[in-house]
Amino acid sequence: MQYLKSTLLALTMLLTACSTPVEPAYYADQKPLLSMQDYFNGTLDAWGMFQDRSGKVVKRFTVVIDCKWQGDTGTLDEHFTYADGSTQQRIWTIRKTGDNTYIGSAADIVGEAIGHTGGNTLHWAYVLALPVDGRVINVTLDDWMILMNDKIMLNHAVMSKYGIKLGDITLSFSKRRQDK
Repeated sequence: MQYLKSTLLALTMLLTACSTPVEPAYYADQKPLLSMQDYFNGTLDAWGMFQDRSGKVVKRFTVVIDCKWQGDTGTLDEHFTYADGSTQQRIWTIRKTGDNTYIGSAADIVGEAIGHTGGNTLHWAYVLALPVDGRVINVTLDDWMILMNDKIMLNHAVMSKYGIKLGDITLSFSKRRQDK
């Protein structure tokens, strides 16, 4: 009986630990401090991949992002080139709504993306209208970006549908040096 109680307690603790989400505020003391208006300003280059839930890489891509801000509103013009030669463009409009909060929109985003920063970290949560085999499915993205230094940012996003993980997206961003 004691073994059963211990097993149930351990299982409960595991499930509770897995269900507690990390918040960007956890990273508040991490440096360098992420300023959306500073990092997402100018031109960024990114390299990424999508892995299905088994871990197999099924898409590779590069992105060139032209970024600019006017006050609390930013525009991120993303140009994707996939390994198969296909291309895609997504234009984000980002609005700063508080000290550490942002709202984003784009043509293929359902509703609004909700963003929070803390220290060197940005967390986005949004629904993407994703074209798949001639139809569009809405998928949820849990997207984390970590600023490593003034030039490099790493990004990991989990894509899911109805709470079922479909795969992972990994990107590495590099900010181009600006002429002074």
